[in-house]
Amino acid sequence: MTESPRQKHHGLSAKTLRQLERASGRLASASVTAMERRLPWFGRLPADQRASVLLIIQTGAAGFVSWLRDSKEALKLTTEAFRGAPTELSRSVSLRQAVGLVRLAIEVFEEQLPEFAANEAERAALIEGILRYGREIAFATANSYAAAAEARGAWDARLEALVVDGIVRGDAEESVLSRASALGWDPAASATALVGNPPSDDPPTVVFEVRSRAARVSRPVLLSVQGSRLVVVVGGPTDGTAKDREILAKLSAAFGEGPVVAGPTVPSLAEAHQSAAEALSGLRAVVGWPAAPRPARSADLLPERALSGDAEAERLLIEEIARPLEQAGPTLLQTVETYLEAGGVLETCARTLFVHPNTVRYRLRRAAELTGRNAADPRDALVLRVALTVGRLARARGLW
Repeated sequence: MTESPRQKHHGLSAKTLRQLERASGRLASASVTAMERRLPWFGRLPADQRASVLLIIQTGAAGFVSWLRDSKEALKLTTEAFRGAPTELSRSVSLRQAVGLVRLAIEVFEEQLPEFAANEAERAALIEGILRYGREIAFATANSYAAAAEARGAWDARLEALVVDGIVRGDAEESVLSRASALGWDPAASATALVGNPPSDDPPTVVFEVRSRAARVSRPVLLSVQGSRLVVVVGGPTDGTAKDREILAKLSAAFGEGPVVAGPTVPSLAEAHQSAAEALSGLRAVVGWPAAPRPARSADLLPERALSGDAEAERLLIEEIARPLEQAGPTLLQTVETYLEAGGVLETCARTLFVHPNTVRYRLRRAAELTGRNAADPRDALVLRVALTVGRLARARGLW
């Protein structure tokens, strides 16, 4: 059934609606001209993106007339204005800028629509219509940006998981670094791997928990849930000062129950696989130290790691403890061994060596300076004992 000229839509005649249809292209062009004149950043957009904006406005202008005919279809029609927009447009134009474009287009329409009105009643109906339609367009814009952000978030999460997986597996540096750069990570920033149990079986909950705590300490993080473990790579120094150690402790609160182990801090993301490997080795071995702190540093778990068969831990015990003591001379090495065998009793050690207790104290201080381990501390005494044992075994096998 054809529409009679006297039939009304939103108080508008069929003649007025036809005129609006014919003028939709002109209204869209006038809007873009106003944008170029009043919004300096719009003129700096590439030509293809400005053309995309014009196409969106033309679709929106045509949709306005359709909306006037049947406002029940408003949501579907206004969404069409953004469905064909390229992904790059939402990356170049922020949501705030997009809302500014919509506002300016509505202003242009408000200025030019009255000329199509046959009388004051139609003039009022057109002004009211464009304001209501502008609201629908604004909602459609927000929905479009929200969908784009959700899609980018899902892609970023997959990319982040690939980066962390590459770090754990020790993949080629270039592939890991290029992906991390796409996520905004500074490849030159130092990095520390933290591993432990995830706080929840729900991945979004895990991500929120880790990122919220990382935001509080102003540190970038990369994270991935890999089965029953959570791997977090923290950017920036984390072992130099008490404040750095406090940062690790705060981030450890984002993990679930159970131990958390931190690998060594490495100079850049390119070496992060070393930190991850040591952290994972420590996580496997930490069960041997029930009183381990949270987080425990992988370097503090060298005895347990060596006992569990970690060749890297054995190498570190030799390089950092056994070899420096041997190179310092037989007297210092003998003093440490005797002190450990005496159960940490200074006087017993001095009598065995036929020296004054102060001499033993001096030699033990010297050993602590060389190894960073104080033989009078029970934990350090264990590390020294295991290191010397590993050294002897390596020497017997001809490995040292």
